[in-house]
Amino acid sequence: MNRTTLSLLAGTAALAAVTGFAALDQPATTSAHTAEAAAQLPVERTTLVCPAPSISDIADTSYTSFTPVTQGTTSDGKAQLRPATEQSADGTGGSGGKKKAAKPVLTPKAPGTPATADTSGADGPAYVGTAEGKYAPGWTVQETTEVAAGTGRGLQGVNCTPADTEFWFPGASTATGRTDYVHLTNPDDSAAVVDIELYGKDGQLKSSVGEGITVQPHASEPVLLSTLSDEKQTDLTVHVSVRSGRVGASVQALDDKSGGDWLAASADPSGSLVLPGIPKDATDVRLVAFTTGDSDADLKVRLASPDGTITPAGNETLHVKSGMTTATDLGDVTRGEAGSLILTPSDQSVPVVAALRVTRAKGGKQETAYIPATAPVGTRATSADNSGKGTTLSLTAPTATAQVKVTASAGSEGGTAVSKTFTIKAGTTQNVDAPVPSGLKGTYALTVETVSGGPVYGARTLAATEEGVPGFTIQTLPDDRGTVAVPEADQDVAVLQK
Repeated sequence: MNRTTLSLLAGTAALAAVTGFAALDQPATTSAHTAEAAAQLPVERTTLVCPAPSISDIADTSYTSFTPVTQGTTSDGKAQLRPATEQSADGTGGSGGKKKAAKPVLTPKAPGTPATADTSGADGPAYVGTAEGKYAPGWTVQETTEVAAGTGRGLQGVNCTPADTEFWFPGASTATGRTDYVHLTNPDDSAAVVDIELYGKDGQLKSSVGEGITVQPHASEPVLLSTLSDEKQTDLTVHVSVRSGRVGASVQALDDKSGGDWLAASADPSGSLVLPGIPKDATDVRLVAFTTGDSDADLKVRLASPDGTITPAGNETLHVKSGMTTATDLGDVTRGEAGSLILTPSDQSVPVVAALRVTRAKGGKQETAYIPATAPVGTRATSADNSGKGTTLSLTAPTATAQVKVTASAGSEGGTAVSKTFTIKAGTTQNVDAPVPSGLKGTYALTVETVSGGPVYGARTLAATEEGVPGFTIQTLPDDRGTVAVPEADQDVAVLQK
């Protein structure tokens, strides 16, 4: 083999290890053989984006970072979370002028132990985090904010996410009493150009303001949805698409009366979706769905309960018109039991995105949170910020019985990691008795690993009472993409020599 071929193979393996993904075009006759030879290697670099936390002067925000211990990593590396405006590679800030780099707000000391940091008030910036070496595989950062009163009061939480080029957010609103923002954060050294489209019950809302939004390098732009259109819409689907560059995107949905939370992006459009972890004491659940294709979608609506899959009375199916946001109230669908919503096609499969708006309590103590459709746990997923009493871990196996291992990490200020194994029966949702670190001090992480069986979907609910109001937030648990399949070199040699 010549030097060029060897360099190509080495470069491809390096790309896969650094970015977490790679694709190789292979002859059809050898694809199966090459797939068998692919090795799962830890990623070597991860970048995450955290949105600016709050518009409230009385907000208290915590950041928790965690990396699971991963076999096969290097012995060195580092992870840091810094303000977005201090992230440029050449030492300049977002405005292009020379700036003295701010100290990182958070620097983990070792994989397997959470690291935490706190900020207060309405001036908290967006953050960009990078993790390298042993800190990169499965690195998770959770942003949690407590707001004691006012618009969006309660508990708000969001997982910091990788930057991307397209996002779908069903469940936003421009109705009276709602203040919803799309937060766009650019982690890179060049500007990003972004389009924001809004889709209501009758189709796309007319607006030119959302076209060609420029997000400067290492900067964040909160875009108030009501400035993009004069129409008042109870249920909206927000589509964020990036013309050039990439951004991190999240929707902050705030309500004058019923609290608020972050709405994370729905999983990639699909004919079948799972929305896990509806709290058993939910007083109202609202399903919002949107088709991203040119055809209408007819969906079967099912609830995976602790005893099996049932069809909610009066909500057996949902018809979603192409290009129009469809919403339906499911009421107290869980009726005191753990539950997850499963959407499957009644006829032909049409790509759909969806989310749930979940309300707990009533009257002046109402609080809301959101559950977007999500990808399965896969090999491993992590929830970074958990408390000894306020955490609920919900797992569902929609198609086949599965076994999972749940590990509670050491505490951020002390404690010893503990693991338990659970069996989730097909078609059920279980609020599992998740382990808590022995001698816990501080917060801890929960890592879920699939051991055997069918796909498992998960969500973590974190609850806390603030001045008598029962606040809560829900984060789903998709695969952490901590490893990537890289074909072994000897198999590539055989393929390229033919």
